[in-house]
Amino acid sequence: MSLKQHAENVWNEMKRDYTGNWGMDIHKWDWVPGVGVIGLLDYYETTGDPAIIGFLAEWAARNKMTTEAELVINAIAPFAIFPALYRESGDIGFKDEAARVAKWLMEEAPRTREQAFEHTVTENVEFSEQVWADTVFMAVLFLARTASLLKNEAYAQEAQKQMLLHLTLLEDRESGVLFHGWNCSTADHMSAARWTRANAWIAAGVPMILKEIAPLVQVSEELLARYRRLMDGLVRFQREDGLWSTVLDQPDYYREVSGSAGIAYGLWKAGDGGWLLPEQRYETAARRALKAIIDNIGEDGIVAGVSGGTPVMVSVEAYNAIPTYATLYGQGLVLMLLSEALWRGESSHE
Repeated sequence: MSLKQHAENVWNEMKRDYTGNWGMDIHKWDWVPGVGVIGLLDYYETTGDPAIIGFLAEWAARNKMTTEAELVINAIAPFAIFPALYRESGDIGFKDEAARVAKWLMEEAPRTREQAFEHTVTENVEFSEQVWADTVFMAVLFLARTASLLKNEAYAQEAQKQMLLHLTLLEDRESGVLFHGWNCSTADHMSAARWTRANAWIAAGVPMILKEIAPLVQVSEELLARYRRLMDGLVRFQREDGLWSTVLDQPDYYREVSGSAGIAYGLWKAGDGGWLLPEQRYETAARRALKAIIDNIGEDGIVAGVSGGTPVMVSVEAYNAIPTYATLYGQGLVLMLLSEALWRGESSHE
């Protein structure tokens, strides 16, 4: 099966009616469908297929009433497609809503004592003074895209500041990779898990964000140095089968496909932007991951091997107990990787 057919199968499955299924119900307003629609936008930008942008515009119109709910970091993710929807349609409503949400992020979103965005969620639970890697993809990407849309240098500077804060606070200095979270109150990494999907959110998110803000601000050399240490560390943790374990430094833990896709996407995307040096080891790692990930896509387009929703767990061992099942964030991250592979003219890996 060709890469294009795999991608078509993945996106066709995403638009099916999965009402009531937490992982696959796209008609909600939260991070799960948010990552899904971000992936669909990536696929549209690769293919130019009008059916995809039409679906996204319809999706936004159908679900826009839910955007009036109280804003939290995780629920910012779906707004990341609004700048593109405005550019495609000219509908000023998308631009105005993006501006409203970006203003909230800048002026009202809870912050930790280090001024990082505190990770807030739609569920009835608080993570006071906690910094999670997830925030970079769920909220900072949106802020960067809105900065680009509005030509707002202050927003771009804040996006860069948030990336640097997250890379600094979460870094494992020994390996270069990231811990899942940081507790500002206790000044520790809590369970100190080097969780793969946490690393993937930042591996993929940083080059996407830099693409948006580089025309507006001078890119920080410290940011690039920290990001390169991260990517070097991630390549060293890749397993022989091309995937990454659900916790990076635990080779006996199960392989996790969504995180692996995000890391591979980041390797290619950062190379495209010149944020990584043009070294063959990055290309090799991304291609190995692509081949292994394709083996986890069913003929129906369902991506297997995706771990369920994962807060910062109480122990490293607890991450290996998270079940795997189909999710829109798994579909979306894999679709992003397939889109990048198609754009680069990669072979089908049949």
